[in-house]
Amino acid sequence: MIRQEYAAPLLDDLEQWLQSQMMQVSRKSALGGAIRYGLIRLKRLRPYLDDGRLSIDNNAAERGMRSIALRRKNFLFMGSDRGGKSAAIAYTLIETAKLNGIDPQAWLTDVLSRIADHKINRIDELLPWRYAQQS
Repeated sequence: MIRQEYAAPLLDDLEQWLQSQMMQVSRKSALGGAIRYGLIRLKRLRPYLDDGRLSIDNNAAERGMRSIALRRKNFLFMGSDRGGKSAAIAYTLIETAKLNGIDPQAWLTDVLSRIADHKINRIDELLPWRYAQQS
């Protein structure tokens, strides 16, 4: 496995280096806090080594959220907190559909026409990534 061969030694070296640096700085300092943060995040990065589906970064998620960030000013004019929350949910659904290569309008039209009669224990079948597999 390529990740085990190339990435694992790099992560191991980085972890050892961070631990050695931690011994040389005050735990209460900003640098100590940054090193602790890095060590915690490094442990959460380990599944990347074993699962080829995982990306080492979250660039896809960041790109998906970019359109929401660009609309943030408009959220001030949604009329209420509830309206803003509804818009955020709608944008999340739309961006998730796009990330899964689905036309959001077609997906939402289909799902909204079927959801009332759909069994609750099979609701995951209507999620964008499952919908893409069925189409």
